[in-house]
Amino acid sequence: MKRLSISLLLALFLQVSLAQNAKPIFKDGEAQIVEAFSNPEEWIREDLWVETEFDTDGDGKLDRMHVAVTRPKQTETEGLKLPVVFETSPYYAGTAGMAKGLFWDVKHELGDTPPPRTHVEVQRRGERPIISNSQIRTWVPRGYIVIHSSSPGTGLSDGSPTVGGDNESLAPKAVIEWLAGKDNGYKNREGNEKVEAYWSTGKVGMTGTSYNGTLPLAAATTGVDALKAIIPIAPNTSYYHYYRSNGLVRSPGGYLGEDIDVLYDFIHSGEESKRPYNNKTVRDTELANNLDRITGDYNDFWAGRDYLNEMKPMKAALLMSHGFNDWNVMPEHSYRIAMQAKKMGLPVQIYYHQAGHGGPPPMRMMNRWFTKYLHGVDNGVENDPKAQIVREYDSQQEPTAYADYPNPGAKDVTFYLQAGGNSAGVLSTSKGKSKTTETLIDDVNISGAELAQATNSENRLLYLTPTLTEPMHLSGVAKVTVKLASSKPAANLSVWLVSLPWNTADNAKIYDNIITRGWADPQNYKSISKSEPLEPGKFYSVSFDLQPDDQIIPAGQQIGLMIFSSDKEFTLHPQPGTQLTIDLNGTSLTLPVVGGRKTVDGAMK
Repeated sequence: MKRLSISLLLALFLQVSLAQNAKPIFKDGEAQIVEAFSNPEEWIREDLWVETEFDTDGDGKLDRMHVAVTRPKQTETEGLKLPVVFETSPYYAGTAGMAKGLFWDVKHELGDTPPPRTHVEVQRRGERPIISNSQIRTWVPRGYIVIHSSSPGTGLSDGSPTVGGDNESLAPKAVIEWLAGKDNGYKNREGNEKVEAYWSTGKVGMTGTSYNGTLPLAAATTGVDALKAIIPIAPNTSYYHYYRSNGLVRSPGGYLGEDIDVLYDFIHSGEESKRPYNNKTVRDTELANNLDRITGDYNDFWAGRDYLNEMKPMKAALLMSHGFNDWNVMPEHSYRIAMQAKKMGLPVQIYYHQAGHGGPPPMRMMNRWFTKYLHGVDNGVENDPKAQIVREYDSQQEPTAYADYPNPGAKDVTFYLQAGGNSAGVLSTSKGKSKTTETLIDDVNISGAELAQATNSENRLLYLTPTLTEPMHLSGVAKVTVKLASSKPAANLSVWLVSLPWNTADNAKIYDNIITRGWADPQNYKSISKSEPLEPGKFYSVSFDLQPDDQIIPAGQQIGLMIFSSDKEFTLHPQPGTQLTIDLNGTSLTLPVVGGRKTVDGAMK
């Protein structure tokens, strides 16, 4: 009996010890992996539905969102409450893929009605209760509950996709409110059996990449109280900036001919019986009547799908992540939101790397962010450097800390053009005195990379700095003003900032050659909201920003401003032959240089 009593006491002591350990652990301001939370076989997985306040599929019932929950068993056995990491997406149940005919045909003259495209159907897939396994192995062992939810009109969620419409903000808001105690959770898609999120502390953070990174921002713009922090990775923050550029119809990199209605078809994986209504109401009416592939002008439709316009209610702390060489969702998407959030006084950090689309911040950054704002641990993250920039050739896990982005030491320096652009003109800080014009002939069949490498070309104008004798650090937004005349009433205008000589090696990095770039429609020289046909031969001044960047151009390189017309990878493809004449005296480039004019003079002597 004595031995049995001791055994029982030891067992009870062990159970108490384990129970005491079954809570989040923090070290150096970061949540640590807890062994008691780390066995996937012990995780509780549920699929539930959360009712929203809208009906977008026309069935007369409020739409319900499909939600998958993954939580440690201790939230059930020990009454443990934990904060939530939430990711929502339109992609969980599959997409249309690169179906033939899905994209718009870009081969037509500017201003013409484009040929019709083919609509495709998504073949829905997916398991229950597992919508997705992303985030789970990262955050559950560290003392979080992970939630996934399919966006409206996708997977097993009700409703219709709207690609930036209000329901895509209000759907995650409804889920967050449920996690904070609202009585709008259900066991099933239909029926009245309620379910509570009794295991949630009511503090929620969101993250995700690309569209999945857009939706945390969408939710944050609703001002929902329980959303404490977001980590958007390469988010699309404006559908106009994604599919247009300064009045120009422009495709996202790698998806020539994509537009907002193409994305709608790509993600529409919801219930098949609801699709005809959704297509008629959203795709074939709202989107079709407003997207305007003829002029590319900004309008109320696009304004309503620009989250910068919706930020006033936002309260969530923002850790933004993006690649400077993301030519799909371009870096301006993160930059514009982060700048506005700073103006609003919100906690903001930004992480930029030198690669392309995607790329989360290092785990330690994300961990500190969520530890502070979801667990409430006073780790001082708000005092960390405001910007973390991955330097060229460095690992994405080892960024360099800066006081802010753009670098506070960056000052604008203006460069002017001197003749010789069909071969190589001069880019100088001194403005020429004589009036000079130079002409290029549009030919979309020649790529921008080919044009930049050409010794001579009638299809582009190229202006180079002297060879740099010292590195030059660019940080911020470059700007161009181009004074031009066109031989036709409409023309594409493309500008690349390049580093030459061009690196042709197989192991060349994405940032070795293209520094940044931008596009514009000269017909929108007054405003992106109104285009006017160009009077052939008449000169117009077009001013616009290039994409944000932070890059150190090494000594031995030349910085080149390349001006051309149609960009094979991004713009519409008119027949070759349009002539653009550039007035060099009315054309300039402004670069944000760390150290300003002093650095430029030292590097160009």
